[in-house]
Amino acid sequence: MATSRTLAMFLFLILTMCLFPSAVHSAGCDCSQEDSSTSGKNESRKLHILAIFTILSAGAAGGCFIPALGRWFPAISPGKQYFFLIKAFAAGVIVATAFIHILPDAFTNLSSPCLPDSPWQNFPFAGFVAMVAALGTLMVDTVATGYFSRRHFKKTQAAIEDLEASVEAKQKHANHLPSHMHASHGHAHGASMVVEAVSSGDGDNQLIRNRVISEVLELGIIVHSVIIGMSLGASQSPSIIRPLVAALTFHQFFEGLGLGSCIAQAEFRQKSVVAMTIFFALTAPAGIAIGIGIASSYNENSQTALIVEGLLNSASAGILVYMSLVDFLAEDFMNPRVQNNTKLQIWINIFLLLGAGLMSLLAKWA
Repeated sequence: MATSRTLAMFLFLILTMCLFPSAVHSAGCDCSQEDSSTSGKNESRKLHILAIFTILSAGAAGGCFIPALGRWFPAISPGKQYFFLIKAFAAGVIVATAFIHILPDAFTNLSSPCLPDSPWQNFPFAGFVAMVAALGTLMVDTVATGYFSRRHFKKTQAAIEDLEASVEAKQKHANHLPSHMHASHGHAHGASMVVEAVSSGDGDNQLIRNRVISEVLELGIIVHSVIIGMSLGASQSPSIIRPLVAALTFHQFFEGLGLGSCIAQAEFRQKSVVAMTIFFALTAPAGIAIGIGIASSYNENSQTALIVEGLLNSASAGILVYMSLVDFLAEDFMNPRVQNNTKLQIWINIFLLLGAGLMSLLAKWA
Protein backbone atom coordinates (compact mmCIF):
# COMPACT_ATOMS: atom_id res chain seq x y z
CA MET A 1 0.00 0.00 0.00
CA ALA A 2 2.80 2.43 0.92
CA THR A 3 4.68 1.73 -2.31
CA SER A 4 1.68 2.35 -4.55
CA ARG A 5 0.77 5.58 -2.78
CA THR A 6 4.37 6.82 -2.89
CA LEU A 7 4.42 6.12 -6.63
CA ALA A 8 1.16 8.03 -7.06
CA MET A 9 2.59 11.00 -5.18
CA PHE A 10 5.73 10.87 -7.33
CA LEU A 11 3.64 10.97 -10.52
CA PHE A 12 1.65 13.89 -9.12
CA LEU A 13 4.90 15.71 -8.40
CA ILE A 14 6.13 15.11 -11.96
CA LEU A 15 2.83 16.52 -13.27
CA THR A 16 3.30 19.61 -11.12
CA MET A 17 6.81 20.09 -12.45
CA CYS A 18 5.58 19.80 -16.02
CA LEU A 19 2.80 22.32 -15.57
CA PHE A 20 4.92 25.17 -14.28
CA PRO A 21 7.35 25.45 -17.18
CA SER A 22 4.34 25.88 -19.47
CA ALA A 23 3.64 29.09 -17.57
CA VAL A 24 6.99 30.52 -18.60
CA HIS A 25 5.90 31.45 -22.12
CA SER A 26 2.41 32.62 -21.24
CA ALA A 27 2.65 36.14 -19.89
CA GLY A 28 -0.91 37.33 -20.28
CA CYS A 29 -0.71 40.76 -18.68
CA ASP A 30 1.51 43.78 -18.38
CA CYS A 31 2.84 42.93 -14.93
CA SER A 32 6.62 43.04 -15.25
CA GLN A 33 9.12 40.40 -14.25
CA GLU A 34 11.74 40.82 -11.61
CA ASP A 35 14.85 42.53 -13.01
CA SER A 36 18.30 41.92 -11.53
CA SER A 37 21.87 42.93 -12.28
CA THR A 38 24.60 40.44 -13.21
CA SER A 39 26.27 40.72 -9.79
CA GLY A 40 22.92 40.22 -8.11
CA LYS A 41 22.31 37.08 -10.15
CA ASN A 42 25.71 35.66 -9.18
CA GLU A 43 25.00 36.24 -5.50
CA SER A 44 21.52 34.78 -5.95
CA ARG A 45 23.01 31.62 -7.45
CA LYS A 46 25.23 31.14 -4.39
CA LEU A 47 22.24 31.65 -2.10
CA HIS A 48 20.20 29.16 -4.14
CA ILE A 49 22.88 26.50 -3.74
CA LEU A 50 23.04 27.20 -0.01
CA ALA A 51 19.25 26.98 0.18
CA ILE A 52 19.17 23.56 -1.50
CA PHE A 53 21.50 22.02 1.08
CA THR A 54 20.09 23.74 4.18
CA ILE A 55 16.44 23.10 3.31
CA LEU A 56 17.22 19.50 2.32
CA SER A 57 18.97 18.93 5.66
CA ALA A 58 16.16 20.59 7.64
CA GLY A 59 13.44 18.57 5.92
CA ALA A 60 15.30 15.29 6.42
CA ALA A 61 16.06 16.11 10.07
CA GLY A 62 12.45 17.07 10.80
CA GLY A 63 11.05 13.98 9.09
CA CYS A 64 13.46 11.61 10.85
CA PHE A 65 13.41 13.33 14.25
CA ILE A 66 10.31 11.77 15.78
CA PRO A 67 10.58 8.23 14.29
CA ALA A 68 14.26 8.02 15.30
CA LEU A 69 13.83 9.39 18.82
CA GLY A 70 10.80 7.17 19.35
CA ARG A 71 12.99 4.12 18.80
CA TRP A 72 15.70 5.35 21.17
CA PHE A 73 13.46 6.90 23.84
CA PRO A 74 10.31 4.86 24.53
CA ALA A 75 8.82 7.78 26.52
CA ILE A 76 8.01 9.65 23.27
CA SER A 77 7.00 6.63 21.21
CA PRO A 78 3.39 6.41 19.91
CA GLY A 79 0.92 5.56 22.65
CA LYS A 80 2.78 7.47 25.37
CA GLN A 81 1.54 10.75 26.87
CA TYR A 82 4.46 12.75 25.51
CA PHE A 83 3.52 11.68 21.99
CA PHE A 84 0.17 13.46 22.38
CA LEU A 85 2.11 16.68 23.00
CA ILE A 86 4.29 16.15 19.93
CA LYS A 87 1.26 15.50 17.73
CA ALA A 88 -0.50 18.59 19.11
CA PHE A 89 2.54 20.71 18.23
CA ALA A 90 2.65 19.11 14.76
CA ALA A 91 -1.06 19.76 14.23
CA GLY A 92 -0.56 23.41 15.16
CA VAL A 93 2.26 23.66 12.61
CA ILE A 94 0.16 22.09 9.86
CA VAL A 95 -3.00 24.10 10.48
CA ALA A 96 -0.96 27.34 10.55
CA THR A 97 0.78 26.30 7.33
CA ALA A 98 -2.60 25.93 5.66
CA PHE A 99 -4.27 29.10 6.96
CA ILE A 100 -1.31 31.47 7.23
CA HIS A 101 1.16 30.40 4.53
CA ILE A 102 -0.75 28.67 1.75
CA LEU A 103 -4.33 29.93 1.58
CA PRO A 104 -3.47 33.68 1.52
CA ASP A 105 -1.07 33.03 -1.37
CA ALA A 106 -3.79 31.16 -3.20
CA PHE A 107 -6.23 34.07 -2.82
CA THR A 108 -3.52 36.50 -3.96
CA ASN A 109 -2.75 34.42 -7.06
CA LEU A 110 -6.31 33.79 -8.14
CA SER A 111 -7.48 37.38 -7.52
CA SER A 112 -4.46 38.98 -9.23
CA PRO A 113 -5.20 41.96 -11.52
CA CYS A 114 -3.17 40.11 -14.15
CA LEU A 115 -6.07 37.66 -14.52
CA PRO A 116 -9.21 38.55 -16.50
CA ASP A 117 -12.27 39.68 -14.57
CA SER A 118 -14.32 36.76 -15.85
CA PRO A 119 -14.27 34.33 -14.19
CA TRP A 120 -11.36 34.90 -11.80
CA GLN A 121 -12.41 38.23 -10.31
CA ASN A 122 -16.08 37.26 -10.05
CA PHE A 123 -15.80 34.11 -7.93
CA PRO A 124 -13.64 33.11 -4.91
CA PHE A 125 -11.93 30.17 -6.60
CA ALA A 126 -9.27 29.81 -3.91
CA GLY A 127 -11.82 29.17 -1.15
CA PHE A 128 -13.90 26.97 -3.44
CA VAL A 129 -10.98 24.74 -4.45
CA ALA A 130 -9.81 24.50 -0.82
CA MET A 131 -13.31 23.40 0.21
CA VAL A 132 -13.50 20.82 -2.59
CA ALA A 133 -10.04 19.51 -1.67
CA ALA A 134 -11.02 19.15 1.99
CA LEU A 135 -14.21 17.28 1.08
CA GLY A 136 -12.30 15.19 -1.45
CA THR A 137 -9.74 14.28 1.22
CA LEU A 138 -12.58 13.19 3.49
CA MET A 139 -13.92 10.93 0.75
CA VAL A 140 -10.52 9.47 -0.07
CA ASP A 141 -9.79 8.97 3.63
CA THR A 142 -13.11 7.22 4.17
CA VAL A 143 -13.02 5.05 1.04
CA ALA A 144 -9.37 4.02 1.43
CA THR A 145 -9.70 3.23 5.13
CA GLY A 146 -12.93 1.31 4.56
CA TYR A 147 -11.48 -0.68 1.67
CA PHE A 148 -8.36 -1.80 3.50
CA SER A 149 -10.30 -2.43 6.71
CA ARG A 150 -12.81 -4.66 4.93
CA ARG A 151 -10.03 -6.55 3.22
CA HIS A 152 -8.24 -7.03 6.52
CA PHE A 153 -11.52 -8.01 8.24
CA LYS A 154 -12.02 -10.83 5.77
CA LYS A 155 -8.55 -12.16 6.54
CA THR A 156 -9.15 -11.83 10.29
CA GLN A 157 -12.56 -13.54 9.99
CA ALA A 158 -11.02 -16.42 8.09
CA ALA A 159 -8.33 -16.76 10.76
CA ILE A 160 -10.96 -16.77 13.51
CA GLU A 161 -12.96 -19.46 11.71
CA ASP A 162 -9.81 -21.57 11.41
CA LEU A 163 -9.15 -21.10 15.12
CA GLU A 164 -12.69 -22.07 16.03
CA ALA A 165 -12.43 -25.18 13.88
CA SER A 166 -9.14 -26.02 15.58
CA VAL A 167 -10.72 -25.49 19.02
CA GLU A 168 -13.61 -27.82 18.16
CA ALA A 169 -11.20 -30.47 16.92
CA LYS A 170 -9.11 -30.20 20.09
CA GLN A 171 -12.25 -30.33 22.24
CA LYS A 172 -13.46 -33.50 20.53
CA HIS A 173 -10.05 -35.03 21.04
CA ALA A 174 -10.02 -33.94 24.69
CA ASN A 175 -13.41 -35.57 25.32
CA HIS A 176 -11.77 -38.92 24.82
CA LEU A 177 -9.22 -38.18 27.54
CA PRO A 178 -9.86 -39.39 31.12
CA SER A 179 -9.25 -35.97 32.70
CA HIS A 180 -11.98 -33.33 32.47
CA MET A 181 -9.41 -30.66 33.33
CA HIS A 182 -7.61 -31.25 30.05
CA ALA A 183 -10.80 -30.55 28.09
CA SER A 184 -11.49 -27.35 30.03
CA HIS A 185 -7.93 -26.18 29.52
CA GLY A 186 -8.13 -26.79 25.79
CA HIS A 187 -11.42 -24.89 25.52
CA ALA A 188 -10.12 -21.91 27.52
CA HIS A 189 -6.91 -21.79 25.54
CA GLY A 190 -8.82 -21.85 22.25
CA ALA A 191 -11.19 -19.10 23.37
CA SER A 192 -8.28 -16.89 24.37
CA MET A 193 -6.75 -17.38 20.94
CA VAL A 194 -9.99 -16.18 19.33
CA VAL A 195 -10.12 -13.12 21.60
CA GLU A 196 -6.50 -12.32 20.78
CA ALA A 197 -7.27 -12.57 17.06
CA VAL A 198 -10.21 -10.15 17.37
CA SER A 199 -8.14 -7.69 19.42
CA SER A 200 -5.33 -7.90 16.90
CA GLY A 201 -7.81 -7.16 14.13
CA ASP A 202 -9.00 -3.96 15.88
CA GLY A 203 -5.41 -2.82 16.32
CA ASP A 204 -4.60 -3.51 12.67
CA ASN A 205 -7.63 -1.49 11.55
CA GLN A 206 -6.32 1.55 13.45
CA LEU A 207 -2.87 0.94 12.01
CA ILE A 208 -4.33 0.92 8.50
CA ARG A 209 -6.04 4.25 9.18
CA ASN A 210 -2.81 5.76 10.50
CA ARG A 211 -1.00 4.73 7.33
CA VAL A 212 -3.68 6.21 5.08
CA ILE A 213 -3.51 9.45 7.09
CA SER A 214 0.27 9.73 6.83
CA GLU A 215 0.29 9.17 3.07
CA VAL A 216 -2.49 11.66 2.34
CA LEU A 217 -0.77 14.18 4.61
CA GLU A 218 2.51 13.79 2.73
CA LEU A 219 0.70 14.41 -0.56
CA GLY A 220 -0.70 17.71 0.74
CA ILE A 221 2.66 18.83 2.12
CA ILE A 222 4.80 18.03 -0.93
CA VAL A 223 2.58 20.06 -3.27
CA HIS A 224 3.21 23.14 -1.14
CA SER A 225 6.92 22.31 -0.77
CA VAL A 226 7.44 22.19 -4.53
CA ILE A 227 5.66 25.52 -5.02
CA ILE A 228 7.63 27.41 -2.38
CA GLY A 229 10.85 25.84 -3.67
CA MET A 230 10.14 27.03 -7.21
CA SER A 231 9.28 30.52 -5.99
CA LEU A 232 12.60 30.71 -4.16
CA GLY A 233 14.58 29.27 -7.09
CA ALA A 234 13.02 31.65 -9.62
CA SER A 235 13.78 34.74 -7.52
CA GLN A 236 16.85 36.71 -8.59
CA SER A 237 16.91 39.26 -5.76
CA PRO A 238 19.40 38.49 -2.94
CA SER A 239 17.47 40.77 -0.56
CA ILE A 240 14.41 38.52 -1.02
CA ILE A 241 16.28 35.21 -1.02
CA ARG A 242 18.28 35.72 2.21
CA PRO A 243 15.32 35.85 4.64
CA LEU A 244 13.50 33.18 2.63
CA VAL A 245 16.34 30.69 3.05
CA ALA A 246 16.28 31.00 6.85
CA ALA A 247 12.49 31.03 7.07
CA LEU A 248 11.99 28.07 4.72
CA THR A 249 14.62 26.06 6.57
CA PHE A 250 12.57 26.29 9.76
CA HIS A 251 9.39 25.87 7.70
CA GLN A 252 10.54 22.54 6.27
CA PHE A 253 11.84 21.34 9.63
CA PHE A 254 8.50 21.98 11.35
CA GLU A 255 6.51 20.43 8.51
CA GLY A 256 8.83 17.42 8.61
CA LEU A 257 8.23 17.20 12.34
CA GLY A 258 4.49 16.99 11.74
CA LEU A 259 4.85 14.41 9.00
CA GLY A 260 7.39 12.42 11.04
CA SER A 261 5.06 12.15 14.03
CA CYS A 262 2.33 10.81 11.76
CA ILE A 263 4.71 8.34 10.09
CA ALA A 264 5.90 7.12 13.49
CA GLN A 265 2.32 6.35 14.53
CA ALA A 266 1.72 4.45 11.27
CA GLU A 267 4.50 1.96 12.16
CA PHE A 268 5.82 1.58 8.63
CA ARG A 269 8.74 -0.68 7.96
CA GLN A 270 12.13 1.00 8.18
CA LYS A 271 12.50 1.03 4.40
CA SER A 272 9.16 2.82 3.94
CA VAL A 273 9.96 5.38 6.66
CA VAL A 274 13.26 6.23 4.96
CA ALA A 275 11.61 6.44 1.52
CA MET A 276 8.83 8.76 2.68
CA THR A 277 11.26 10.99 4.60
CA ILE A 278 13.66 11.28 1.65
CA PHE A 279 10.77 11.96 -0.72
CA PHE A 280 9.52 14.81 1.47
CA ALA A 281 13.01 16.22 2.03
CA LEU A 282 13.76 16.31 -1.72
CA THR A 283 10.60 18.11 -2.84
CA ALA A 284 11.52 21.68 -1.84
CA PRO A 285 15.14 21.40 -3.12
CA ALA A 286 13.79 19.91 -6.36
CA GLY A 287 11.47 22.89 -6.64
CA ILE A 288 14.42 25.24 -6.09
CA ALA A 289 16.40 23.48 -8.83
CA ILE A 290 13.48 23.81 -11.27
CA GLY A 291 13.06 27.46 -10.33
CA ILE A 292 16.76 28.10 -11.02
CA GLY A 293 16.46 26.39 -14.40
CA ILE A 294 13.55 28.51 -15.58
CA ALA A 295 14.47 31.76 -13.79
CA SER A 296 15.68 33.50 -16.95
CA SER A 297 12.31 33.22 -18.68
CA TYR A 298 9.91 32.57 -15.83
CA ASN A 299 7.25 35.20 -15.21
CA GLU A 300 5.40 34.57 -11.98
CA ASN A 301 2.73 37.07 -13.04
CA SER A 302 1.78 35.25 -16.22
CA GLN A 303 -1.80 34.04 -16.31
CA THR A 304 -0.91 30.35 -16.50
CA ALA A 305 1.57 30.60 -13.63
CA LEU A 306 -0.91 32.43 -11.41
CA ILE A 307 -3.73 29.99 -12.15
CA VAL A 308 -1.69 26.78 -11.75
CA GLU A 309 0.05 27.98 -8.59
CA GLY A 310 -3.18 29.34 -7.11
CA LEU A 311 -5.15 26.16 -7.74
CA LEU A 312 -2.40 23.89 -6.37
CA ASN A 313 -2.00 26.09 -3.29
CA SER A 314 -5.75 26.03 -2.70
CA ALA A 315 -5.92 22.25 -3.00
CA SER A 316 -2.92 21.83 -0.70
CA ALA A 317 -4.49 24.14 1.90
CA GLY A 318 -7.75 22.20 1.85
CA ILE A 319 -5.97 18.88 2.33
CA LEU A 320 -3.89 20.18 5.24
CA VAL A 321 -6.87 21.84 6.96
CA TYR A 322 -8.81 18.58 6.90
CA MET A 323 -5.84 16.48 8.03
CA SER A 324 -4.89 18.78 10.92
CA LEU A 325 -8.38 19.35 12.29
CA VAL A 326 -9.91 15.91 11.75
CA ASP A 327 -7.12 13.32 11.73
CA PHE A 328 -4.85 15.05 14.23
CA LEU A 329 -6.76 17.30 16.63
CA ALA A 330 -10.25 15.78 16.77
CA GLU A 331 -8.95 12.24 17.21
CA ASP A 332 -6.38 13.05 19.88
CA PHE A 333 -8.31 15.70 21.83
CA MET A 334 -11.29 13.35 22.15
CA ASN A 335 -9.14 10.39 23.15
CA PRO A 336 -10.24 9.03 26.57
CA ARG A 337 -6.66 9.25 27.85
CA VAL A 338 -6.69 12.99 27.19
CA GLN A 339 -10.26 13.57 28.36
CA ASN A 340 -9.57 11.86 31.71
CA ASN A 341 -6.33 13.72 32.39
CA THR A 342 -6.74 17.44 33.14
CA LYS A 343 -3.00 18.08 33.25
CA LEU A 344 -2.52 16.44 29.86
CA GLN A 345 -5.41 18.50 28.44
CA ILE A 346 -3.72 21.73 29.53
CA TRP A 347 -0.35 20.74 28.11
CA ILE A 348 -1.78 19.49 24.82
CA ASN A 349 -3.48 22.87 24.28
CA ILE A 350 -0.27 24.70 25.11
CA PHE A 351 1.70 22.66 22.58
CA LEU A 352 -1.01 23.18 19.95
CA LEU A 353 -0.85 26.96 20.38
CA LEU A 354 2.94 26.86 20.45
CA GLY A 355 3.14 25.02 17.13
CA ALA A 356 0.57 27.27 15.48
CA GLY A 357 2.22 30.39 16.91
CA LEU A 358 5.75 29.55 15.78
CA MET A 359 4.60 28.62 12.28
CA SER A 360 2.49 31.78 12.04
CA LEU A 361 5.49 33.87 13.11
CA LEU A 362 7.46 32.55 10.12
CA ALA A 363 4.94 34.24 7.82
CA LYS A 364 6.71 37.51 8.62
CA TRP A 365 9.65 36.32 6.51
CA ALA A 366 8.13 33.68 4.21
